[in-house]
Amino acid sequence: MRDLKLAEHRLKEKNFNLIIVKNGRTVFETESQGIRGLLHVIEKLGKELTGSSVADRIVGRAAAMLCVYSKAASVFAVTISEEGIKVLEDNKVFYRFENCVPNILNREGTDICPFEKLVIGLTKPEEAYKKLKSFAGTQR
Repeated sequence: MRDLKLAEHRLKEKNFNLIIVKNGRTVFETESQGIRGLLHVIEKLGKELTGSSVADRIVGRAAAMLCVYSKAASVFAVTISEEGIKVLEDNKVFYRFENCVPNILNREGTDICPFEKLVIGLTKPEEAYKKLKSFAGTQR
């Protein structure tokens, strides 16, 4: 729980979009928006993320599936979607949040986020990771 509080505090204090803490130490932080930060840290640290605490500004189904894939112990979200909550609960990942929304929208706010659309109906975190990684590589 201490790691999650530290991650949440740093997220707000430093105005980052993603902070990951493990054993009282920040192992990753980024200002970049969207799912790419999580994909990058999974590539960079892999199994080192097991048991970590993730603080992210926005957690939808896609981000939640990546947290499960990386075996995070806990997640804090400023804004979380109902689907994000479902994924975390189904996989017994402790979470806290400030705001809950029905869906995570695209940057224009006109439709569901394309990364969210990509993982609709997926239940296996490995499959979600592969699809999200492949899709992110085609987007700029």
